[in-house]
Amino acid sequence: MTTVSTPVLVEVERSGFVESRHRGSAVGLAADGTTAVRAGFPDEPIFPRSANKPMQAVAMVRSGLELDGELLAIASGSHSGEDFHVEGAERILASVGLSAEALRCPEQWPLDQEVALDVARRGEDRTRLRMNCSGKHAAMLATCVAAGWSTADYLDPAHPLQVASREAVEALAGEKVAAVGVDGCGAPLFAVSATGVARAFRALVTAEPGTPERKVADAMRAFPAWTSGTRREERRLMEAVPGLLVKCGAEGVDAFAFADGRAGAIKIDDGAMRARTPVTVALLRSLGVEPADPAVLDELATVPLYGGEAVVGEIRAVRGVF
Repeated sequence: MTTVSTPVLVEVERSGFVESRHRGSAVGLAADGTTAVRAGFPDEPIFPRSANKPMQAVAMVRSGLELDGELLAIASGSHSGEDFHVEGAERILASVGLSAEALRCPEQWPLDQEVALDVARRGEDRTRLRMNCSGKHAAMLATCVAAGWSTADYLDPAHPLQVASREAVEALAGEKVAAVGVDGCGAPLFAVSATGVARAFRALVTAEPGTPERKVADAMRAFPAWTSGTRREERRLMEAVPGLLVKCGAEGVDAFAFADGRAGAIKIDDGAMRARTPVTVALLRSLGVEPADPAVLDELATVPLYGGEAVVGEIRAVRGVF
């Protein structure tokens, strides 16, 4: 049987020589929800990893979570472990009378390396609050309190919270969950296709104002530093393109939706996070999305490669891939 490979989406060029390539799948939806661009096999199931978080946040709001603004944004995001992120997660827990001891995400260093170094210099250790998913976990616990559900077993796939999360993922993606796994933070992880993820993100931005879907989308877009971090590409993209919603996921996943309903999702086969943003920028441009200052996308379209202290190459999307 012949196996068809996914296409090369990204090239790594050093000193004029392509030394590495990243394959993957991608899909772009037009404003009306029809497929406008595709590469590879975007209809095959993937683990979206943290790109599932906005969908999980919708389930929490539907179940009684009363958060808005930056706290709903951090509940929907993967933060960098900066001090204000820690304080935000603590505020969510305190609002329902809980502390960090109730969290079941693992202890980790901040995702942002500069912040991690600062934390270590201060003599601090890894904590659950510094873990990039602590905002989601704090919100899950707050949801359980609001709904009258148990908090000790909130990560059990059979828990009412996780059942509601699965139902939200399926409804927003427009397809059944193909597999259930365990995410890096310990929470249940639901597999859907990249096309399903794009449909879900489109559903968030096109929902009526005041609905759980729109509340999540609006909070994330209004507070992008809370869904990611002060030095993250997602923040820069959302600030550069008004109305754009972007969320990454581990193992080379990115998903986005524009205010008018254009949306997309990518999955890099080998999980390389360095390949993610260049493909996302290429996909955005293929759908006609441009910021007021095109220089922002120009900068994010490539990742510089160094030889010594000089830039000698770049990581970039394959020209003409979309």
